[in-house]
Amino acid sequence: MQFNPYGGEAARLAADLANCTAPVGPRELEPILAAHGVEHRSLTPRQAAEIGEWSRRLAHCFGDQPVEQRCERINELLASAAGTPHISLHDGTPHMHYSAPGSDPAAHIKAITAAGLSYVVCSAAPSRLGRCARRVCRLAFVDTSRNGRRAYCSVRCANNDAVARHRANANADTGSAGTRRRGLYAR
Repeated sequence: MQFNPYGGEAARLAADLANCTAPVGPRELEPILAAHGVEHRSLTPRQAAEIGEWSRRLAHCFGDQPVEQRCERINELLASAAGTPHISLHDGTPHMHYSAPGSDPAAHIKAITAAGLSYVVCSAAPSRLGRCARRVCRLAFVDTSRNGRRAYCSVRCANNDAVARHRANANADTGSAGTRRRGLYAR
C-alpha cells in the first residue's frame, strides 16, 4: 500500500512514539525524530516530557478496537494538537504542513502524528494501525502491506512466533504419542 509520504511517515512516527514505554528525554527522542525526517528535533526536557505524555495517548490508537472508538481517540488527539494547517511551497511543490511555521517542536510533532493517524484511518483503513500478534511483543505498527493483513510488527516477530507454535505443536504431538505408547504396553 502506498501512503502519502507525509501522512504515512507521520503515522509511522506515531507508532514509534507509541512504542516508547520508558520515560524518554531529548537525547532518546532525537534519533526517533531524525529517522522520520522531523527537522526541528532538538527538544527541551519539558518538551520531551510533553511528547512522552503524548506517546501514551498515541498508544491507545493502535491495535484491535471498534472503528468508532479509534476515531474518537484520534479526534481527541487532533483537537489537542490543533495547529494552523497551511499549504507550503518551501520546496517548490504545494504540500500540507499541519503546524504553523516556527511553532514549538513538541506542538509540531503532536500535530503531524495526529494528522498522520487520521490520514491512515481515512485514506487506507482503520485496521492498519495494528499491534504485534506476538504475545511477548505487542509493539504498535502501521500496516503498509498490499492486502492490509499484517499481524506482526516485523518479520523477526512473525518468524519467532511461528517457531514457538511449531515447537508447541511438536511437544504436544510427542506428549500424546508417548502417552499412547505407554497405554498400549501398560499392564
